[in-house]
Amino acid sequence: MTSQYLRLGVNIDHVATIRNARGGLHPDPLRAAKIAEKAGADGVTAHLREDRRHISDRDIDLLRNGIDLPLNLEMAATDEMLEIALKHLPAAVCLVPENREERTTEGGLNVDKNFNRLTRFAEQLGAAGIRLSLFVEPDQVQLEAAKALGAPVVELHTGTYCNTQLGSPEREKSLDKIVKAAAHAERLGLECHAGHGLGFETVEPIAAIPTIVELNIGHFLIGEAIFGGLENIISRMRTLVNSSRADIVYDSSA
Repeated sequence: MTSQYLRLGVNIDHVATIRNARGGLHPDPLRAAKIAEKAGADGVTAHLREDRRHISDRDIDLLRNGIDLPLNLEMAATDEMLEIALKHLPAAVCLVPENREERTTEGGLNVDKNFNRLTRFAEQLGAAGIRLSLFVEPDQVQLEAAKALGAPVVELHTGTYCNTQLGSPEREKSLDKIVKAAAHAERLGLECHAGHGLGFETVEPIAAIPTIVELNIGHFLIGEAIFGGLENIISRMRTLVNSSRADIVYDSSA
């Protein structure tokens, strides 16, 4: 699937991280979600972790009922999280690997290795009308496993690309893997998203990949908002994404 317009999802987890540092109600993730909508976001992402280190169950309830944008619930493939998703019915669920000791998501979900265990999640979420996305490495084996599982969407992990030095052979190699994976996802009939670690200096080459239709960005936006204001920072990212997309030449016969 290719699209001239690239959707931008904003992850508001770390608004909750700041709030939780003092144990109160401020700053409010719901308020951040409403600002994101005003600034041009197409969706809001929230990761409900097992240890509730940032987003809480209450936040999911408030976000589900308090915004017009679609809510993308990131979660681990556990019985507890499945029950929460089926209760709140977000527009989408993105299954991610989760390690209690990690600071942030460290890599993609191994769909191939965990295929049998993930089948139940795909079936129940699909039956509830929730769009399932799988957060995976840009790897052909994982994409083909996602397709076999019946997931309509994959989100490519861009963290390795973002963590390499600008202009280095490692970055070019990482970017090439993402480009090839996004093209393979399209051949398989999968909708392709991307995210993790993206910022102003890394987003444009990813946004220019025509077979990626959505980016999900969070930590960078919330961090930069301290200096530039959340609405301004999201608007700037929206402009960068749009300008990167505008240079793509599309085959109208495709």
